[in-house]
Amino acid sequence: LTVTMHLQEFVTVLVRDPRTQKEDSWHSYIDYEIFIHTNSMCFTRKTSCVRRRFREFVWLRQRLQSNAALIQLPELPSKTPFFNMNNPHHVDHRRQGLQEFLEKILQDALLLSDSRLHLFLQTQLSPGDMEACVSGQTKYSVADAIHNFASLNRRFPIEDEERNKGKNDVGCDWESSSSRLSPSADTISCGCKASPASEES
Repeated sequence: LTVTMHLQEFVTVLVRDPRTQKEDSWHSYIDYEIFIHTNSMCFTRKTSCVRRRFREFVWLRQRLQSNAALIQLPELPSKTPFFNMNNPHHVDHRRQGLQEFLEKILQDALLLSDSRLHLFLQTQLSPGDMEACVSGQTKYSVADAIHNFASLNRRFPIEDEERNKGKNDVGCDWESSSSRLSPSADTISCGCKASPASEES
């Protein structure tokens, strides 16, 4: 569950709580909660919780692969025509596969520098909005998007308390760093800079 990084840095990722969502009167889909807890300098928010569906994972993998062509990305659980969203075994098997995918992705420093990954994990932006944000076509920066989403999500009072006390595990103050971000910033937070390989061509 926990990916240990260099020094005492860690990223814990959980894919959990599958729920059936109605798309329209004919179609339903399952989405999953992605919970992140970390002290890594690569992350703007140290705790976050978003919901994503399978096809958004497919989009993420395609974008990461196109920006890091030399890396062999882990596979997603196969999309089988026999998948039954009413079958708990099928749903849990997919949930486990999605979690293993994210665990492997989060061990790669190059992939961690891709802003799309952070927007995927820590905002509810759609794939189109994530692309627009990363390419500088939005009024808000990547870090702004993450901060604004997280500030609306009040499930983590402990993190708020620690920030109010002025404690910070990685010595990076969000308020001071956010004012220096340009609207087209393609890097996340203060610790990880996007490498040329992760830039949009």
